[in-house]
Amino acid sequence: MRLFEILILSSSAIIAVLGLMHLLVTFRGPKLRPRDEGLLRMMRSVSPVISQQTTMWKAWIGFNVSHSMGAILFGLVYGFLATNHTTLLLQSSFLALVGVLVLISYAILGWRYWFNIPLIGISLSLFLYVAAYAIVYAT
Repeated sequence: MRLFEILILSSSAIIAVLGLMHLLVTFRGPKLRPRDEGLLRMMRSVSPVISQQTTMWKAWIGFNVSHSMGAILFGLVYGFLATNHTTLLLQSSFLALVGVLVLISYAILGWRYWFNIPLIGISLSLFLYVAAYAIVYAT
């Protein structure tokens, strides 16, 4: 079981770190700002159709923060389960399935919409997660 814990913890840590890095660049530096200053000004002044109570810029920041929080939460929960409730994680097909579906979803999003660094990290996390269960079920 120790190898299972290490693999799940490693998988979880990668996602949590990616989430923390994403949260950091959301608030610090220009990495998630548009290169076009005119577009940035427009985003700060234009509301989405759904509501005039926000701007596209505020929505952009909110989406990025909530995305980061989801990745951090996934990493913390599965890391906690791997280190403190390994038996539950091993016996729950629900938790195993939710974990792999979340990671597959992130991988698809990374492949379709993002860039190489998160895609590589997510792919490694997915590989470690699947390997953990494969090793357990193969023995």
